[in-house]
Amino acid sequence: MKISVFGLGYVGSVTAGCLAQVGHDVVGVDVNDLKVRSINDGKGPIIEQRINDIIGTAVKCGKLWATTSADKAIAGSDVSLVCVGTPANGNGSLSLRYIEACCRQIGQALGKKSAFHTIAIRSTVLPGSTMGVITPILESVSQKKAGVDFAVCSNPEFLREATAVEDFTNPPFTLVGATDDRAASVIAEMYREIKAPLIRTSVEVAEIVKYASNAFHAVKVCFANEIGNICKAVGIDSHEVMNVFLEDHNLNLSSYYLKPGFAFGGSCLPKDVKAITYLAKSRDVSTPLLNAILPSNEQQMKTAIEMITALGKKPIGIYGLAFKGGTDDLRESPMVRLVEYLIGKGYDLRIYDKNVSLSNIFGANREFIEREIPHIERLMIDSVDRLMQFAEVVVVGHCPPEEEASSFEGKIIVDLVRMNPNSRNGSYHGLCW
Repeated sequence: MKISVFGLGYVGSVTAGCLAQVGHDVVGVDVNDLKVRSINDGKGPIIEQRINDIIGTAVKCGKLWATTSADKAIAGSDVSLVCVGTPANGNGSLSLRYIEACCRQIGQALGKKSAFHTIAIRSTVLPGSTMGVITPILESVSQKKAGVDFAVCSNPEFLREATAVEDFTNPPFTLVGATDDRAASVIAEMYREIKAPLIRTSVEVAEIVKYASNAFHAVKVCFANEIGNICKAVGIDSHEVMNVFLEDHNLNLSSYYLKPGFAFGGSCLPKDVKAITYLAKSRDVSTPLLNAILPSNEQQMKTAIEMITALGKKPIGIYGLAFKGGTDDLRESPMVRLVEYLIGKGYDLRIYDKNVSLSNIFGANREFIEREIPHIERLMIDSVDRLMQFAEVVVVGHCPPEEEASSFEGKIIVDLVRMNPNSRNGSYHGLCW
């Protein structure tokens, strides 16, 4: 394929060199003449393992060259990758000034070209940028129509400095967000030699996946550091602790818990977060990330409450009371707290949980529910059918099986667990989806 790469900084240089290495004809474009000359001299304009050799070989073989002319690059390519920087403004907001300037150059060149062209945004941009800012600029300057004369898609990069070449050639996946089938096909062909799954999504999903990834990476760094600081304060080897921690691939290093939904609860998580943050405080160790966990969890509770109360004081059916499905443990259940709040605000409600039989609850579990909701017996219902007869609004706290979900038809549903889409009958409100 004939590919132009706009922006010869870190991402652009690695992208251009690696695409040329797998056999594509690549032209790099940059307003900085020093970067252009560096590429044409067979040298990488950045410090990165292996990139000098890759660029040198590609230039020598005629697979890679560079220019300051957008016109030449667009005329000589079928697809353009935008890799220019997206720095932060002083207030933390994202600046698209370099993207906008680059796309004006591309738009001007597109106006002189008759053949269909694909533009892929590899720069890190917030959701809505590609379709709401970049595409209108391209259309306005080129006087052409996206989806007819050219296509725009999102193709975010996931490269780490010092391992960028390895990250490019052996990624966990290749991501393309596209509304245009032609654009998705072009990107798929461009990465044909990269042995990784190609995931196609909407443009907006592709844009925000990069932010979700980097935010999670930042959380992991801060989490490890705060645990390390606590360990040092109590005389424990933090690296030994984390080495053991990393052996758990069922929970610690897995997709478990990474599903957006309702607040967490149960007999362990709230108690243990409180205990470790108290330990840190008692040793004068600052743990801002760990300290933010319970307030963040509380905010998810408030979000659910706001969704329910916005519907007015209709009769409410609570489907699921235990802190998670498949258990009868009510201790620190967020559903119990939700019920407690609604009762306090004068809502008329009934509760169904197939696993919760008050006559079979003993010990701390029974003490907790009697303390939190003293008259809970009169609120419990023994069948889904009876719950549906009572309720206008159904708050779903456990994921229902298909045969029970079908009875929700015609009800207003507030879904805290993300039900099967096929089960979403009536007026549907998802918590964070």
